[in-house]
Amino acid sequence: YLTDAEGMSLYLFEADGKLNSTCNDACAQAWPPLLTEGEPTAGQGADKGMLATFQRADGSTQVAYNGRPLYYFSRDESAGDTKGQDIKGFGAEWYLISTEGEKVEEEE
Repeated sequence: YLTDAEGMSLYLFEADGKLNSTCNDACAQAWPPLLTEGEPTAGQGADKGMLATFQRADGSTQVAYNGRPLYYFSRDESAGDTKGQDIKGFGAEWYLISTEGEKVEEEE
């Protein structure tokens, strides 16, 4: 599954559309979006061609992978934590996202 440069897990939200986040306000407090101020870079195993950015409702720039907006989970405290995997919150399911850009059905 994808992580940031520090090894923190990244998630997708099933309620989101392609390059469109539906997670704002209280949702974004629990599931902070992966934001960038420049061009995102792909780490080992990730496909740079699948990285993209889009503008959120608040004007910030969020990173997406395979069109899916990326988020952290506020309860993940350390690199490798996956406490947000396969849970329902804010009206839909949350999953880790694989290097192929798909949801991870089971923890690896």
